[in-house]
Amino acid sequence: MVEQMIRTDKPITKPKPTWSRYTFPGSLWGFGTVLLILVFLGYSMVFLNIDIPLLLGALGGLIGVVSDRFYPPDLEYVLDRGYLAAILDTLQMSFLGGMLGVVFAIPLAWFSAWNVSPSRRFLFPLGRLGVISARAIHETIWTILFVSVLGFGMLAGVSALTMFCIGFAGKLFSDEIEAVDMGPVEAMRSAGANPFQIFIFAIVPQVRVAFTGIAIYTWDVAFRAATVVGFFGGGGMGWYLKRNVQQLENLRVGAIILSIIAMVLVAELISGWLRATVNKAK
Repeated sequence: MVEQMIRTDKPITKPKPTWSRYTFPGSLWGFGTVLLILVFLGYSMVFLNIDIPLLLGALGGLIGVVSDRFYPPDLEYVLDRGYLAAILDTLQMSFLGGMLGVVFAIPLAWFSAWNVSPSRRFLFPLGRLGVISARAIHETIWTILFVSVLGFGMLAGVSALTMFCIGFAGKLFSDEIEAVDMGPVEAMRSAGANPFQIFIFAIVPQVRVAFTGIAIYTWDVAFRAATVVGFFGGGGMGWYLKRNVQQLENLRVGAIILSIIAMVLVAELISGWLRATVNKAK
């Protein structure tokens, strides 16, 4: 006779959330912080002489200015062969800058991650300094610096985008590395593996999906920044925008702005599809 097994385990139920009042001194710190922020915002508006009604009125008049100066846009201009080539230059510049930035950001992120840095005394501050320095300077300033050294053109634009992407991707990469499970890392350390082996076989398998998503997002951001970089001498669509702004060709400027918006929407759709594909691979 076969004895039947009786289940004695009960389903785990989560405790119901209970409401409680703020208690002292937590309430003092919480409400005091909110009060200080509100006071600072109010003081800033008064100090900067920000007129809210005037600002709202200006935003309302913006539609009239756009319709008077930039409508109808000269769409034939953005279909010209030269401008289409500039769009291709912008795509190439964003791709090269994003790819090089990601490549250089990976070792810097590894060095600047405190939990797995090969040398906390030397490489950790070096990696942090590299990432922070790249992030501290805006892409427009990087463009001006490289244009002054390399001259106008794609090389200066790619170099500026590379530095921008190093700071952008390096910060996200280092955060992902610092959040890895340390179990495989400690196991390889106890087995006598060197830091590079630990990084390749214990860290990369945990972060490869996240790194792929960050790399795609970095290219998306780099494409948006490529237009600004081109405006300051990096070439591409931004150079056409700057030239027509200076020549007061408002109808052409309106068409260029519409083309930039269209390209950004396409890049957003592509990057969103790629990120969704990467997330499904987890």
